Amino acid sequence: MAEVSLQGEQRVFMTGNEVCAWAAVAAKADIMYGYPITPQNEIMHYWTRLAPKYGKRFLQTEDEISAGFTTLGGVIAGRKAFTATAGPGNVLMQESAGMAEMMRLPIVYIIQQRGGPSTATVIYAQQETTLTTFGGNGEGHRIVYSTATHQELFDYTIKAFDAAWTYRFPAFILGDGYQAKMREPLTIYDPEARGHKLVKTEALLGDTEKPEREIKHLRNTYNTEDELYEVVMKNQRDWDMMAQKVVEWDAQGCEDADVILLTHGIVSRAALTAYQQLRAAGKKVGYFRPITVRPFPGKQLQEASKGAKKLFIAESAYGQLMKLVQHEIFGSTIDIVPMLRPGVGITTEEIMEEYNKL
Repeated sequence: MAEVSLQGEQRVFMTGNEVCAWAAVAAKADIMYGYPITPQNEIMHYWTRLAPKYGKRFLQTEDEISAGFTTLGGVIAGRKAFTATAGPGNVLMQESAGMAEMMRLPIVYIIQQRGGPSTATVIYAQQETTLTTFGGNGEGHRIVYSTATHQELFDYTIKAFDAAWTYRFPAFILGDGYQAKMREPLTIYDPEARGHKLVKTEALLGDTEKPEREIKHLRNTYNTEDELYEVVMKNQRDWDMMAQKVVEWDAQGCEDADVILLTHGIVSRAALTAYQQLRAAGKKVGYFRPITVRPFPGKQLQEASKGAKKLFIAESAYGQLMKLVQHEIFGSTIDIVPMLRPGVGITTEEIMEEYNKL
């Protein structure tokens, strides 16, 4: 690890958690606040190794609630701050995420999903999709990138910081236990060396080094229903405008497809291989993957699936992706075929076996 560098571009072989730590360095993050929970622990471990070398900071808090709120404090002070968690820790951090939505604080969360409910397993699942997209008691004004590869963990962690600070909404990287622990090759790089200008941060309460600074008042509590309504609706309008700019998806072979394989996150890797093999065998199969599960590419899915007969949805949860899809294509008469495996990995062979049953 000592030989790894962000100078130029470098091909490396890392675990996903290690990738996240390097990506935060590449994004010029200042500080991580965290509390240990499997399977994200090594993000903290690698960050603490990197921090002294790159002038970064780290604070381990007493629990996940504190980790979320201290990260908000770092952001308010103008620091590019982030945290990471999983499972029950994700549940506990939803209060800070709700505050970030209301106060428009650009916090970044890295979520390495584990099986639930409650403690359950420390291995893998996609059962935090609903929690991460619509957790808390707000309207889900947040950005959620669902990654599938280590290269995406690196690229989208950088993008999450930029999106959060550009639009002032919390941003999430939705990974999983498999991505966290497995190793695979990727290219790491300094984004600014590639000509990508990182978004600058600012102290949200004003520049504390200037005595004559303009003081800003950030509110999280409102006195009347009407006052709250105006604030939430303004945030909704801002979120709707932002959604058109940040939404991402991947669609392949949908133009003439009878059946479209629809997955997200790491399950998309199995689905993509199944799509390629079925296409090579002459089957009219399409592939659709939402990269942002919040905002969800609903219009793009409607366009991609308008000529298809079936949507084949595979996920390692019991319908959490499917509910998002059903909401986005409401009114469509397309037949939905679910493959729901909560807390269990899904292989290419299993997808093809289920497809052949159709």
